[in-house]
Amino acid sequence: MIYGEMERVKSPEAVLKEAGFSVSERCCARPSCFDFAARKNNNLILIKVQLDIDNLSPNESLELTSISECIYAASLLVGERTREKPLEDDTVYTRYEVLAITPKTFENIVIRRIYPLIHAGPGGYYVEIDNEVVKKRRQELGFSVGEIAEMVGISRRTFYGYERGMAKASVAAAYNMVYTLGVPVAKPINVFEKAKVQRKCFLTAKFAIAKSRLLQKILRKFARYRITTVKKAPFDFILSASEENVTIIGGVASNSEQELSKRVDEILSVSKIVKAHPILITEEKALPDKDIACICKNELSKIRNPEDLVAKF
Repeated sequence: MIYGEMERVKSPEAVLKEAGFSVSERCCARPSCFDFAARKNNNLILIKVQLDIDNLSPNESLELTSISECIYAASLLVGERTREKPLEDDTVYTRYEVLAITPKTFENIVIRRIYPLIHAGPGGYYVEIDNEVVKKRRQELGFSVGEIAEMVGISRRTFYGYERGMAKASVAAAYNMVYTLGVPVAKPINVFEKAKVQRKCFLTAKFAIAKSRLLQKILRKFARYRITTVKKAPFDFILSASEENVTIIGGVASNSEQELSKRVDEILSVSKIVKAHPILITEEKALPDKDIACICKNELSKIRNPEDLVAKF
């Protein structure tokens, strides 16, 4: 594990708990696109800890972002390097739409509330300019856009873009603006910003293939609701009915599954953090000694909507 190799920083779970977050069990019963969920008040986060951030596959990223959208959570990758190159502290990277930071940066954010300013992108490092601060300060100093641009060493058009919030600045340009204007100009990067729903919360069949007839039956029955199926998580689907204010995290059990007990524990743990209803769809009967609602496949025909799933138990 990544933090097993790093004596100078605490594990992400320890950092979150120190800051007052509730943290789920690690998801390891089967390969998962995230390692654990954490919550503090309305801040909900799904975190993947991975030594090399380039090992996050496009499919894992798609599942992680889709799950985050469904439960209105932030998603974050905590890693040490990209290929053989170490990641810089206090810098935010991106892998397939998932933000990535070092463990030290994570600790600075969670414990010390020091947010990074620099975003690593194609071709270099960039800073998002607080355009309102820049424009207000320029006007206070009584300079025109052209005069300030010349002092900073950039074109008038480029500076105008910064004031309009239409462009990111290089680190060098940002430093020059700070020196010229005499005020901080960079916007801190909120890595815990919740996912914005940019697509329907449903993965296409060619990606998240329903691997069982039970799951296929669930997809057909609840097709008119927001539902997503996943392959790399403790659960198999998330069902959200906004009108009924119901979110369900569901697993589909196989009679031959050896790690089912452990997986159910993880579903229960994640559901508690997410504040969702945990459901297990089984072939025949309920699991003994597990505090999870179980629905036999024969009972599915009696279920008409998500509320029935919750009210039944």
